[in-house]
Amino acid sequence: MRYIGNKENILENIYSILQANEVQGKTFFDFFAGTTNVGRFFKSKDYQVSSSDILYLSFCLQKAYIENNSEPKFEKLLNYIPQQNTESFFSYPLKIVVGYLNTLEGVEGFIYKNYTPSGTKELSQPRMYFIDENGKKIDAIRQQIENWKNEDLISETEYFVLLACLIETIGFYSNIAGVYAAFHKTWDFRALRPLELRTIKFIDNHQKNIVYNDDSMNLLDNVNVDILYLDPPYNERQYAPNYHILETIAKYDEPELRGVTGMRDYASQKSRFCNPNTALEDLDKIAKNTKYKNLVLSYNSEGIMPSEKIIETLKQYGLVKLEQFEYARFKSNNNGLARTKKTVYEQLYILKKEE
Repeated sequence: MRYIGNKENILENIYSILQANEVQGKTFFDFFAGTTNVGRFFKSKDYQVSSSDILYLSFCLQKAYIENNSEPKFEKLLNYIPQQNTESFFSYPLKIVVGYLNTLEGVEGFIYKNYTPSGTKELSQPRMYFIDENGKKIDAIRQQIENWKNEDLISETEYFVLLACLIETIGFYSNIAGVYAAFHKTWDFRALRPLELRTIKFIDNHQKNIVYNDDSMNLLDNVNVDILYLDPPYNERQYAPNYHILETIAKYDEPELRGVTGMRDYASQKSRFCNPNTALEDLDKIAKNTKYKNLVLSYNSEGIMPSEKIIETLKQYGLVKLEQFEYARFKSNNNGLARTKKTVYEQLYILKKEE
């Protein structure tokens, strides 16, 4: 999934550094869950994982990947949907359900009407996020998932698993550079392919994992863990507008849209970490008011919080160490003065709290 700050490719590096610094334990809280890649990684290491994010699209992924430990059975639903000839004999339940969703005829729903060229042909610049047929297909799949939920044919877990499959699939067919704040004016080859819903995979850590859809700053009293992991926004660009279409597909709430890109209102989802002053204030609140043995701040060397200020803030509460390593820059950030710079440093600020 294309997502700014996605740590998927550097998690082994991060884990090695934490192990070398004896940052260990049994419980892990992912304070800014995003795509859940960090939470999934530590879940695979048998940590009991808690996670939170203010975006509903992230909550859907958290419910499917973090809270859920098992392959969904779809026991009710399988009695109601036609199964595709002999292929279903060799398939598992999720694959059968996804296979059925892939056979649906497209419908002219909210996504088609607002994010495809034909659906927005009255605009001076029609929106080109999806080709017409893929916009219709997204609507058909999303409406069917909601109908199954309303008809009580799928459980809550099965509902979020199917939403996660759809959210994870969308990026492979979106006509964007990396985020949804803008669309290409010509078609990317990926966007021209017929959309095919994909399945997701699961991790069972045999533990009760807890997830939240909230501003994580509201959860400080809920935190009592061995490792508190912070991966906040590191620049002034808010996450919500960058992923507004995924949020709309997840909620399917037909919001009022504005602007060339059809942006939904995100006033209630703004992060104070996108401002250098309020970011440091909140970092101090987290370090001071939550219960943890180790706090790990994963940050970018080009982040808006100065390194010396971060260290100054954290060292009030224990011993702080900074580790860093170089890695490839996220493509959509290769612009402006930094467009020729291909790498950036991942910084890990490790705070061992004083007893």
